[in-house]
Amino acid sequence: MCTRSAPRRRRTRWLSAAVLVLAAGLSAACFRETSIDIGKPEKVADGVLLYRLSDPNLLSPPGPVAVQMLRLDPARIDLRSTLAQDRVMQLETVSDMAARVGAIAAINAGFFVVKNGDPAGVLEVGDELVSDAGLTRGAVGIIRQAGRPLKLVFDRIGASVSLRFRAGGEEFTYDVDGIDTTRVRGKLMLYTPRFGPDSDMAGTGVEWQLAGAPLKVVERRPNAGRTPIPRNGIVLSFGGTVLPTALERLDRGQRVTIEPRVQSLLGTLPEQWLDAQDIVGGAGLLMYHGRVLTDWTDEQLRAGFNTERHPRTMIGTSKSGAIWLVTVDGRNPETSLGMSFAELQALALKLNLFNALNLDGGGSTTMVVNGKIVNHPSDATGPRRVSDGLVVIKRK
Repeated sequence: MCTRSAPRRRRTRWLSAAVLVLAAGLSAACFRETSIDIGKPEKVADGVLLYRLSDPNLLSPPGPVAVQMLRLDPARIDLRSTLAQDRVMQLETVSDMAARVGAIAAINAGFFVVKNGDPAGVLEVGDELVSDAGLTRGAVGIIRQAGRPLKLVFDRIGASVSLRFRAGGEEFTYDVDGIDTTRVRGKLMLYTPRFGPDSDMAGTGVEWQLAGAPLKVVERRPNAGRTPIPRNGIVLSFGGTVLPTALERLDRGQRVTIEPRVQSLLGTLPEQWLDAQDIVGGAGLLMYHGRVLTDWTDEQLRAGFNTERHPRTMIGTSKSGAIWLVTVDGRNPETSLGMSFAELQALALKLNLFNALNLDGGGSTTMVVNGKIVNHPSDATGPRRVSDGLVVIKRK
């Protein structure tokens, strides 16, 4: 294994430091890189192996547990975030997402509002930031470069964007309050084509339609809503008719720059996140650069979230550079109790994970392999519809 400096590249949308190169492919004996015997794998596809664990001693105190784990070769597969129905604020089962994109395998990903599918954390899909994040919570970024293995970056981050434009010889900067979400009075929202055909807002605000490269204001629409979103542009929407001074100066024909901002807490550089084509936010960064984390104050998790046993979904990278996708069944005293953070971290250590992130869990926890659900989702109604997922596809 060696490291190479990653070339800097210009980013025109929102939308590393090193790339791990694996010299050898996966084999049935790859369990030797772990500190436990995880058994013989099922070969799913080139670069994709499936393991199943049911050792009661994975829990403390011991109890019934069922774990499904995918080991991915970052040189032979691609891993991408995907939206339900390919839209923001939609819901879809992980199975349907996987089928729609022809995925080899898939898991659920970020947290969301159950009733409408609105992502609850940072989410970037194919170089488009479709959900910002005020809280600095655990997140994973996926960096892909032609001819090189995937690179995953982990940290606690917050993400936002702002506008910059000139009017009358003055330069103005204005913060965007939300991306692809319901407009709030007195706030400025940004809508991308991922939101839908139009802004879907009532005609009680002011909206600007922007298009082109560089972005320019095509139309300013007072007392308007449902402004069509250009395929090569965005819509800005302010809740209310009395505009702040800066927005009052934003008018037809002006060039606008959308500037991303990333706040990271543990040492990654903003440029690393800007280089990522996909970003998924979680809640509970479990391991960072080989260090087990025990303080989640910055992530503002609800009381008991880390100590209770629940179905869990986890993504991590091992010291060898392999990517692991893990689901833990739960809420079934006969087959699997779920895991607390401490138990999930103990599993991550046994897998020799270098970084690990807790994703959405509970009834959302789902793993699909070759079109079949291989875990046991806990909702009585069956597999839950979720807002987004991580899909494993054949590398092109």
